[in-house]
Amino acid sequence: MSNRLDRPVDSARDHVIGAESAAITLVEYGSYDCPHCRAANARISEVRGQLGDRVRYVFRHRPISGSELARRAADLVEQAATADEFWNAHVQLMTRSRSLTEEDLLAVGQELRLAQRPEADAVAIERVAQRRVDADIASSHASGVRYTPTFFINGLRYDGPWDEASFTDAMLGSLGHRTRVAALQFASWAPSAGLMLMFAAVLAVLVTNSTLGSAFQAFWHTELGLTLGDAAFRLSLLHWANDALLTIFFLVVGLEIKREFTVGHLATRRSAALPIAAALGGMVMPALIYVSLVPAGSWQMGWGVPIATDTAFAVALIAMLGSRVPVELRIFLTAAAIVDDIAAILVVAIFYSDALHAGALAGALAAFAALVLLNRSGVYRVTPYVLVGIVLWACVHSGGLHATLAGVLLAAVIPTRPPPDYRALIAQADAILSSEASHGGEQFRHGPSEPALRLA
Repeated sequence: MSNRLDRPVDSARDHVIGAESAAITLVEYGSYDCPHCRAANARISEVRGQLGDRVRYVFRHRPISGSELARRAADLVEQAATADEFWNAHVQLMTRSRSLTEEDLLAVGQELRLAQRPEADAVAIERVAQRRVDADIASSHASGVRYTPTFFINGLRYDGPWDEASFTDAMLGSLGHRTRVAALQFASWAPSAGLMLMFAAVLAVLVTNSTLGSAFQAFWHTELGLTLGDAAFRLSLLHWANDALLTIFFLVVGLEIKREFTVGHLATRRSAALPIAAALGGMVMPALIYVSLVPAGSWQMGWGVPIATDTAFAVALIAMLGSRVPVELRIFLTAAAIVDDIAAILVVAIFYSDALHAGALAGALAAFAALVLLNRSGVYRVTPYVLVGIVLWACVHSGGLHATLAGVLLAAVIPTRPPPDYRALIAQADAILSSEASHGGEQFRHGPSEPALRLA
């Protein structure tokens, strides 16, 4: 859903208060039959009084659906002959009574002197007014407006609280607000993670090869861990990143692939066979080429190097391409990279590990068995998987295998729920809202109750 204003403010067709040169443009999509718009109207008056010429206020129509009065009020106020008449009528419709009534429309119509216009002119003016309201409604849909009032500050949707302090803070663009908005926008942009990874990699290469290289290397070999009496568990920062944080990465990516293999695009053997075959082929062929080119000797043991794929960079590149890459291709490449990495870890364990510890590996096997039991028992709570997963990670790490294998194993046993039945969800939501609507006439009930909102 878009969070940007669909069309720029145009003084010729928009209703504007304030100078075009104002630093802040506040656009509201509102409805005259919306109690929240009436409450927000007071906030706008306070903010305009505080900021003065620095703010330009624009009102666009978005009559609430199901309210004939709201649409008629919008059509009515659009028939004002001048900007002053429009804003006088606008304020009256927002403040004349606690909720919009027929009497409000009659009173505003009399002030606009609509009955005194010739019939032919009145029909033409009414059609123009309806077209302007329709244009505002279309703009609201294109701007991602789902409820009223919705505000846009300098072209960006404002989703914060409507109290005067927060509103003013957002419009003045305080450093905290600007930083928060920029960070959220960057994080919601699909290629952001890939760009951060590429930037960090380039920065690390530059720093390593600069005069700061030795200090940089020393920093990453700083040890961090836990000590309890005579027992201690310590790893360097480099190993915490490679063995702990990367395990979480493999867990998350493994969960995505697990879903695709169970209820997604790779759920059938036929669809899953291709990425698996591609991954295995992408390992076997580089190894054969390496062995055929490198002469016999100690160098020939390096055949394991070209078979590995850096999954983090592969996923980052796919993410950076965004929607330009078809979803099927993204799933294929990600699945192939994951299968490649799992096989590479097994190759390292079988051919390159000299110090495997049977006791720790037995503990890892027991932890994995416990995770399988949780899966088969239909346990969906997160806590048991987290606790046993930590034990699995510690055992895999102590056993001499690469610790990221624990993330893959944990992802494999976390149960996958089937996709939701959207018809059932819609029926459930409709039942909740229908029940709430039956209380609409009660005192002190101005909308759905908090328990009903939590249920929905």
